[in-house]
Amino acid sequence: MTTYQYRAIDTDGKSIRGVVQAPDEYSAVQKIRQSCPIITEISAVKESRNVLSMEFGGKPKVNAKMLSVICSQFAVMLRSGMPVGRCISMIAEQTEDKKLKKMLQEVAAEVEDGSSLASSLERNGKGVFPSTFIETIRAGEQSGTIENSFSKMQIYYENASKNQEKIKAAMTYPIFVVIVAIIVLIIIMAKVIPTLTSTFESLGGNLPMMTQITIAISNFFAKWWGLFVIVILAAVIGLSVYFRTDKGALVKGKLQLRMPVMGKINTANSAAQFADTMSVLLASGLTVNNAVAVTAKVMDNELFRRDVAAMQPKIEEGQPLGKCIEASVYFPDNLKQMTAIGEETGSLEDTLQTIGEYYNNEADYRTKQALAKLEPTLLIFLAFFAGFIVISVYLPMFTMYNLM
Repeated sequence: MTTYQYRAIDTDGKSIRGVVQAPDEYSAVQKIRQSCPIITEISAVKESRNVLSMEFGGKPKVNAKMLSVICSQFAVMLRSGMPVGRCISMIAEQTEDKKLKKMLQEVAAEVEDGSSLASSLERNGKGVFPSTFIETIRAGEQSGTIENSFSKMQIYYENASKNQEKIKAAMTYPIFVVIVAIIVLIIIMAKVIPTLTSTFESLGGNLPMMTQITIAISNFFAKWWGLFVIVILAAVIGLSVYFRTDKGALVKGKLQLRMPVMGKINTANSAAQFADTMSVLLASGLTVNNAVAVTAKVMDNELFRRDVAAMQPKIEEGQPLGKCIEASVYFPDNLKQMTAIGEETGSLEDTLQTIGEYYNNEADYRTKQALAKLEPTLLIFLAFFAGFIVISVYLPMFTMYNLM
């Protein structure tokens, strides 16, 4: 579909501007003439019209928390009877991010000129807003339930934001402990060990084996720390680039599911992501095959993404979703069975919402369990680490007294 911008004169003789999507210019003209008999100007909108790419060279990231707030604002404003274009203008005025504000102002102008909200967001906010957000709005516009669509998405993105915050909170303690351990190790290696070494050399004594090992490690890092940092950075960058390839994404997906403890958490998160996304899209009026197509685009794990994408052609052939999902390799059996039951009873949307809540709780429970096991494991590791360092430092001190 190509986007055309036009100027025309309506049946009341007023000059208007607008935007329309059509496969070609002839079809666009036919669409415009349904409401405006005289067209004074029409031209195709180039893809480079994306405001963010053209003027800023970058795109703001709209996270789940911000999307939840935007959806909440939209739902309240639309419920009060405010026009969509005015809603976007007000949200743009309240937005602090200059790039996002500029993009929303552009969207507001296009909507007021006659463009649909979904198509304008897709044009100007490509890469800024997720596919779920745009397609849900499109479905809401087509079915006349856009207010309900924003209400559903507000809950959806609020839950997604809470899950992200839980993961961050869960990882804060382990990361803090590891950073403290590294700082302590650096101080000991850089200050304490060299002092002990020089003192022993002046006394002519032999250092204990544990201290020699510690010194060897200290010397290695003192000599090769630059190379060590370069190797780590190269590995991180290399893996990041590799995981963006088709083969790398598959490898990453398999690793995420096969990791001890984390594998089950990642599986539960992917199941919840599928169920929540499908529920929101179906509630907005999307057909099952279109909802599956959009859901496949937003799945984080490549294995699940391919499983979902493989369902679409089967659904278009007439197969029910419950039967299509049975062929999926990675989805949990409970999800498969409950989806099939929900489809058979005509309550697929509500069933998927329940499934999403179940697997969100499952992921949360498993995360708490993992943390409960991680904390004592970290304490044991730190005790061993601290004990080795302390003994390495104190052994030569005891030996030193005998040499003096």
